[in-house]
Amino acid sequence: MRFLGLLSMLFLAVSTSAWAGGPLRTVEGVVTKVSDGDTLQVADRMGTKIKVRMYGIDAPETQKGNKRTGTVSKPGQPYGEESFRALYSLVNGQHVRLDLMDVDQYGRTVSIVWLGRRNINREMVATGNAWAYRQYLDRPHASEFIDAEERARKARLGLWRQGKPQPPWEFRKSLKRPKNSWW
Repeated sequence: MRFLGLLSMLFLAVSTSAWAGGPLRTVEGVVTKVSDGDTLQVADRMGTKIKVRMYGIDAPETQKGNKRTGTVSKPGQPYGEESFRALYSLVNGQHVRLDLMDVDQYGRTVSIVWLGRRNINREMVATGNAWAYRQYLDRPHASEFIDAEERARKARLGLWRQGKPQPPWEFRKSLKRPKNSWW
């Protein structure tokens, strides 16, 4: 119930504010779950769980499975597990600040995650654990994230050690079946 209230406030803020590239709201809490290299869950001081999609980055997809049956429901990408582990080791159980930038189509808050003075989103890109998600980057973050990605590429850090890594947005698109497909 509190989560729905938070989402309502965010939607109202998005629809009534003049977008200037700054956060809509700032929230503090503890990271209670890391789902993959760009998605996590934070519990605020009231215990409200906030599902967070990290702003401006896209990490390689991890394999998704049905825990009950043990079957794979979605394949993962090369370096997906490494990206997940990198984010997990940085923030799991840590007290973080979220700069809430938007709400995505799945109801997740799109946020910049801060651990002290460290911008974890930019750090994931700088260490080669995620792409700068150019399609969704606005000023002032675009050049900062793109520059971090370029440096990681040149240094062949993380996923850039691979020959030609496939961006996650292309990987996800390749998994979608054509609408008129018989399979």
